[in-house]
Amino acid sequence: MQGLRRTTPTLILLLAFVSCVMIQANAYTTYYWGNVYIRCYGKTVTCPYECPSSYSEDPKAKVCYVNVTRPFARHSAEVYRKPNCNSPGSACYDPRFIGGDGVVFYFHGKSNEHFSLVSDINLQINGRFIGHGPAGRTGDYTWIQALGILLNSHSFTVESTKVATWDNQVDHLQFTYNGEALVVPEGHLSIWYSPQKDIKVERISSKNSVVVSLKDTAEILVNVVPITREDDRVHNSQLLKDDFFAHLEVQFRFFSLTPKVEGVLGRTYRPDFENPAKPGVAMPVLGGEDKYRTTSLIAPDFGSCLFTKEGVSQQETIPTVKEYGFLDCTKVFSGGHGIVCKK
Repeated sequence: MQGLRRTTPTLILLLAFVSCVMIQANAYTTYYWGNVYIRCYGKTVTCPYECPSSYSEDPKAKVCYVNVTRPFARHSAEVYRKPNCNSPGSACYDPRFIGGDGVVFYFHGKSNEHFSLVSDINLQINGRFIGHGPAGRTGDYTWIQALGILLNSHSFTVESTKVATWDNQVDHLQFTYNGEALVVPEGHLSIWYSPQKDIKVERISSKNSVVVSLKDTAEILVNVVPITREDDRVHNSQLLKDDFFAHLEVQFRFFSLTPKVEGVLGRTYRPDFENPAKPGVAMPVLGGEDKYRTTSLIAPDFGSCLFTKEGVSQQETIPTVKEYGFLDCTKVFSGGHGIVCKK
């Protein structure tokens, strides 16, 4: 990048893991954008003096981070990186989705079954649903308990553990990689990389919150939460007394989906998608349980599945502009778009 201007104190720099080259082994002060499908390709940015490094042992310190999905961040500080349940790509509550088109919809699925959330040529994301059907109700209350990710020839899962008593001081996340149990040490900014460096897991708090980054493909913010007794009372869920139904709040940020992407959430990123959810309806429910059901958490076997282990070369992949099309690198970040410090 030529002539990077000095960032003013009101500008803060937000850096996302999007196929970039780290200048230092454990932290970066300068970042190079290597993903050919973003406007910042071939550009280099430098962390400002307010947060000169991407790493700090102090969990309250500001660290440097660039996010291609948040174009107008220059006058607000991001305190933590957790799912925003009111933004596109989110799946929270029972479960409520916000599609790539910005429209809210519900997909209840069925308890103890699996459904394809996103299916593309080199990416498959399934969700395991848990739930409870109280007396007198025809369907189940459901929540997403686990995610199964297939990226090219590798598999990764993240799930919440069943708990009879919720304790914020206990970590309720479990992981696997290629079918083997994986331990991501507890602690702020603890990081694990896959051997090929195509999957990264970063704890954004000592327990129960992580960011899963898939090289050149997606970033997934994950948080574990319980169903509280107050939630149970308000919704009359009639939950079992020995299960707090710990589940995941997630937010997806995609970088290179194809126009034919499928899945409960993935279909909303298709340029030709017409959302059938009716405006003004309190709980617009989109069906598709039979269409998107899979046989396991990492099985790409529903009817309209696109995923293949061989994938495609990046030259054949067409990115979605919706997620990062507003980030302006043409003016050497002079507008401050996408620049934040995080604590």
